[in-house]
Amino acid sequence: MAAAAPAFSQFAELPLWPAGAPNDNGITEPEQAISNGRVSQVSQPALYVYLPAGAGTPTAAVVICPGGGYSRLAMAHEGHEFARWLSEQGIAAIVLKYRMPNGRHDVPLSDAQQALRVAREHSRAWNIAPAKIGIAGFSAGGHLASTAATHFSDSLSRPAFAVLFYPVITMDSLTHAGSRRQLIGESPSRERQEYYSNETRVTPATPPTLLLLSDDDTTVDPLNSAAFYEALKAHHVPAAMYIFPSGGHGWGMHAHFAYHAVWKELLKNWLQEHIL
Repeated sequence: MAAAAPAFSQFAELPLWPAGAPNDNGITEPEQAISNGRVSQVSQPALYVYLPAGAGTPTAAVVICPGGGYSRLAMAHEGHEFARWLSEQGIAAIVLKYRMPNGRHDVPLSDAQQALRVAREHSRAWNIAPAKIGIAGFSAGGHLASTAATHFSDSLSRPAFAVLFYPVITMDSLTHAGSRRQLIGESPSRERQEYYSNETRVTPATPPTLLLLSDDDTTVDPLNSAAFYEALKAHHVPAAMYIFPSGGHGWGMHAHFAYHAVWKELLKNWLQEHIL
């Protein structure tokens, strides 16, 4: 019996900035594979594109930002595994290997915005609907995704929706200290700290957002998500937030998470209602 065809096709690794990025993170050491699909010292950003097999009409797409405290990237369970699952649902997925900020705060956001632009520029070739390209992120990647959802400068860099898993949101007292240190330094100015406290940057133009997290998360305080949800509702932005009673932090696509099947169903339903 012939093996079943995969539910997706994957492009080779694509450079995010073929002609060179407009900024630099100052990292000169080679990229390092750590463990469990994690990488550190990322200074060469790239995209990995998963397209649904046999899609007829243009599909929605999600740019995925793995987490890792802005010092490493969990490329497996918060990147490629999530991308494969999305493609099996008929949604194109684009894993973003973004550069570590190394204290240069503008670098990750420029990569996320460029990823959204590239997706729209290739929408015809990749059979995706330009108006249905969103962004998702986990932990510090959730901070990056929420930054992209609140700091866009034009229609090409504005995500159509955002999906945030146990995200870092604020740079204030409730933040994840390591993420803040890597992004804006040990002693940031008040203005810089407020600029990346994304609960203060929500406007009516912020896209619809879904938040998923655990109540017992001791790594990133759940009040990060609550603050963002409150800001979304204050500006009448469509939003939903699901807080699971247990699970801690960083579960991503791990099947041992007790609510693994539940969150996937909730996400599918939310996308079907708001995006697809």
